[in-house]
Amino acid sequence: MSDAPGASSPALSGFSPAIWEEAGWLGCEVSVELPVHAFTVRDLLQLTAGSIVETQWKCGQDMPLRASNRQIGWVEFEVLGETLAVRLTELV
Repeated sequence: MSDAPGASSPALSGFSPAIWEEAGWLGCEVSVELPVHAFTVRDLLQLTAGSIVETQWKCGQDMPLRASNRQIGWVEFEVLGETLAVRLTELV
């Protein structure tokens, strides 16, 4: 994404775009969380290659997107050829 975060996010609008230009090279970890409720250590120990873990999330339901362990938005899964990707649906 090339837009400065302060330009599109109300939570970051107090920062000048010049600050974001200087900090743009910094790395951050981005993750999509798919919570699995009622998952136990026993379930974890029984996982093998090919195991399927059922979730309570409905197909097409948005999932939380986190950057450096803070929720920044919501995404949905999308298939691009043979790659699984996420489409940003909302910034928070």
